[in-house]
Amino acid sequence: MMAASKPVEPQTGSGLPRWQLALLVGTPIVLGAGALYLWNRSRTKEKQGKRNGERKTPEGSASPVQGQHGATHPQQEEMHLALSPLDRAQAAKNKGNKYFKAGKYEQAIQCYTEAISLCPKDQKGDLSTFYQNRAAAYEQQMKWTEVVQDCSQAVELNPRYVKALFRRAKALERLDNKKECLEDVTAVCILEAFQNQQSMLLADKVLKLLGKEKAKEKYKNREPLMPSPQFIKSYFSSFTDDIISQPLQKGEKKDEDKDKEGEAAEVTESSGYLRAKQYMEEENYDKIISECSKEIESGGRYTAEALLLRATFYLLIGNATAAQPDLDRVINMQDANVKLRANALIKRGSMYMQQQQPQLSTQDFNTAAEIDPRNADVYHHRGQLKILLDQVEEAVADFDECILLRPDSALAQAQKCFALYRQAYTGNNPSQVQKAMDGFEDVIRKFPKCAEGYALYAQALTDQQQFGKADEMYDKCIELEPDNATTYVHKGLLQLQWKQDLDMGLELISKAIEIDNKCDFAYETMGTIEVQRGNLDKAIDMFNKAINLAKSEMEMAHLYSLCDAAYAQTEVARKYGLKPPTL
Repeated sequence: MMAASKPVEPQTGSGLPRWQLALLVGTPIVLGAGALYLWNRSRTKEKQGKRNGERKTPEGSASPVQGQHGATHPQQEEMHLALSPLDRAQAAKNKGNKYFKAGKYEQAIQCYTEAISLCPKDQKGDLSTFYQNRAAAYEQQMKWTEVVQDCSQAVELNPRYVKALFRRAKALERLDNKKECLEDVTAVCILEAFQNQQSMLLADKVLKLLGKEKAKEKYKNREPLMPSPQFIKSYFSSFTDDIISQPLQKGEKKDEDKDKEGEAAEVTESSGYLRAKQYMEEENYDKIISECSKEIESGGRYTAEALLLRATFYLLIGNATAAQPDLDRVINMQDANVKLRANALIKRGSMYMQQQQPQLSTQDFNTAAEIDPRNADVYHHRGQLKILLDQVEEAVADFDECILLRPDSALAQAQKCFALYRQAYTGNNPSQVQKAMDGFEDVIRKFPKCAEGYALYAQALTDQQQFGKADEMYDKCIELEPDNATTYVHKGLLQLQWKQDLDMGLELISKAIEIDNKCDFAYETMGTIEVQRGNLDKAIDMFNKAINLAKSEMEMAHLYSLCDAAYAQTEVARKYGLKPPTL
């Protein structure tokens, strides 16, 4: 759930989302392809020079073509015959280069073919260049299969031939062979020490495409999975004006009021919704959807509540397709309690945001504010949406409205501080940064029991490299919520960034998995660290565990990208003996 699993998607000190930090912790190191589209994102515009330009010309010197057909003098022909086979091959190549530069690719191909046939087979370096040059000419003719064949010959002769590997990668992309394209571009990135923008962008593009393709198929056929009780409780705790998450009333629970309210006692036995509420209190979450369905099918008095509760649990297990019709029905029930309709709009708006449909999301939140203008949840969750859309001033206004309606809303106050902090930090405004940091101090002083206040403050302190104090804040979180696995992961990442203490970092992340074996963030982080350590098989195993726990198709696509990147590295290591530096 966008709006409720975590109040705000935390950002790291580098301005990167949390999952990027997992790849960039500690001293800057050259990462494997798992970091291809994460690494140097802020530097992509800095290096536009020669090494980032695409080379369209073949290798070897060539002057402009002399004469229309490049004809040679008889005397030159005699000299040519007297040359060694390699010299004659070089001469054919040079002639081919002239044709290439003149845009005469067919003649260039004939010359490169001659160079290949003349070149002694033991001259591997020269021969690989001739194949690569012919591939460049085929590329201009958009003959992608021939490009791949010639580049493969070049790479066989010279396994670390960057130009041939990159040209083959581009041709493989055109042939829609993403897997092999990724392997080639991974090798190129490692050989170029992740300094060439063009190869980085291709890796980024292919990883995202592969991730989306795989996630679409997997998510469609995935087994629904109930999140951990801690996650579910955290989700519901982000709503305060939510009827369905309130405890059962006395009369609904017990039979003791039978004489006064016989109807209530009868409902307890027959209402699927009230049984679902009872299961909720007992944390027996697996039975809730089926009990709500009974209430809906029987047309019971709690049909609207049952639809909303069922939709909420469909969202929690990652089944947005089933959730949407239920949410639509509640939203369109004009006679239903306005709190139910507003809550359904918030949840549908959050679902749209997760599906990358911000316009529909904004519409739902605005409608919720219109029909229930004094509902603090609307402003709280819309504030989070505005942060994700980078509309910080509007987010702050929403948090202010939430605080006005509910002055005791510690969560909204902490998130407002974090929004102001991010704005000041990214805008490089030191005085406003300090003001926001002072705001965090006020929040934890006023609300010492709000774990999220400490957690968000810890992230801001990490940005400011105040690692010791950040560590103290995470300890406070753990003290207040000892079963919150995510805090252990953040504290583990802090140990890596602060002390480069790999053992302590991994120990804390392992502790997170021990507390909540459904914490996908912990598996993902463990995987990215194993990539850096060079333990690629273990990394792939961790990413696959995270994939099976992913709560949305978008999240799953990102995890597949990381997994594919790690797998590509194993193939590159096997084929070419290439490995990036490790921790």
